[in-house]
Order: sequence, then C-alpha cells, then structure tokens
Amino acid sequence: MNIIFIGDICFKAGRVFFKAKIKNLIEKYKADFVVANGENMAGGKGINQAVANELFSYGCDIITTGNHIWAKKEVLNFIDSENRVLRPYNYSKQAPGRGYHIYHKGSKKLAVINMSGQVGMLPCDNPFAAIDDIIRSIREETKCVVVDFHAEATSEKIAFAYDNDGRVSAVIGTHTHVQTADERILPFGTGVISDAGMTGPFEGIIGCDRETVINRFRTGISDFFNPQKGLNQINGVFLEIEESTGQCNKIERIYEIEN
Repeated sequence: MNIIFIGDICFKAGRVFFKAKIKNLIEKYKADFVVANGENMAGGKGINQAVANELFSYGCDIITTGNHIWAKKEVLNFIDSENRVLRPYNYSKQAPGRGYHIYHKGSKKLAVINMSGQVGMLPCDNPFAAIDDIIRSIREETKCVVVDFHAEATSEKIAFAYDNDGRVSAVIGTHTHVQTADERILPFGTGVISDAGMTGPFEGIIGCDRETVINRFRTGISDFFNPQKGLNQINGVFLEIEESTGQCNKIERIYEIEN
C-alpha cells in the first residue's frame, strides 16, 4: 500500500499549492491514499466544511487535525457526520467527532489515528495509554495503521513511536511546521518522522508574516497572523506499507518549493 501524508496545510496559499502539486505526487508514488493535516487551512487557524470539501476535491482522502480543531466554530456543524475529518482521539470523550477511522478503497483498508501529545499542548488524556484502548480491535480489521501524532516535543513523538513499534505502520509527527530530517524505520517495522513539516508560505515564520512574528517576539504584543507573501512549499512523507504485516517498507520525505 502506498500512502502520501502531507504536513500541516496553512492558509489559502497552502490549499492552492496542494492543488498544484498533489496530482503529480499521486502519480509519482502511485498513491492509494492521501492523508493531510488540515487544522490550519481556514484563515491560518481552524477548519470548516468548505475548505475540507475543497481539499477532498483536489485528491485528499483523509484530513487529520490537532489543537486548532475548535478554532472555527463551524467545525461543530459537520465533524460528527464527516468521517474523513479526524480530531485527536485522546481529547475529551464528550468532544464531537472521531479520533480514528478505517478507510476502504477497493480491497485496501487503511486505519488512520489522530493523537495529541501532552507536552506543551492542550489538556488531553495520556496518548500512550489511549492507543491501547483501540489498537487491538483496529488491527483485527487491518494491519495498516498510520498515526498523526500532533505534538510539540520531539522526544514525546519518538517515544510514542518506539512504544508502538510493530503495532502501527507509521507515526507521523505534526504541529511544529518545520520538517525534520530524521525519517527512519524502527526495528519492528514502524516508520517515523518527528515532523512532516508544513504546506503553504515558504518565506515566512512557520507560514506567517515575518514582521508580525518578529514584532511579537520583540514586544510581547500579539497580533493577527497573516500569511507571508512569496514562494510556497509542500512538505510531507511517502510511505510504502506491506499490507499483510502492516510493516513500513519505505519512508521518504516530500519537500518541494515553488519555482
């Protein structure tokens, strides 16, 4: 099974550049599924049904999210009925939406789990314990399991991957918007990268207007973050997963900058 995972799509610029690049990436990697983190697609923070449908129309199959999932209240209007949009599983059980789902394409089955870290993040249940509640039943239906681990701390992401080595096919870190160069396959077959990066403005500070961000660091005064103008980028990873075992055979970074 071939999977493309695209790092945090930010602002309209990210959606537009995703559209421009995804068809060629699907063809290049012969992708069966496209997963993208989309928690910052709507105005740079949050998601709504319109931008979710836009991404689906471009070729995305599943949208994962993170700590900005509730930033746009319109998300409450559709997240219960839209199983292609996930929120972190280890959020409150009273929260709307779902934290994992098993997706079908012909005979292929892919489970995607969205999980949040605890270090420097919104309050949530312990992800190391939370996955224990669901992983056995998921693997009874499919061995191919990809986790979007939305977290701040690299150590927490790598620890989670090692703790689940051999139980999930891949642990893809998101949230920091800075792609890391530590992609690898762990001893029992789990692919991991600390952060898949971001898709959107390349010349800003994690996508945002440089001057606004610098001013915040200089003065402590917060302001609305607009997207940085200029070139765009698309970040992510390609995964090749053995369907019979769920082991990751290959993990390759995707990193392209607009010409």
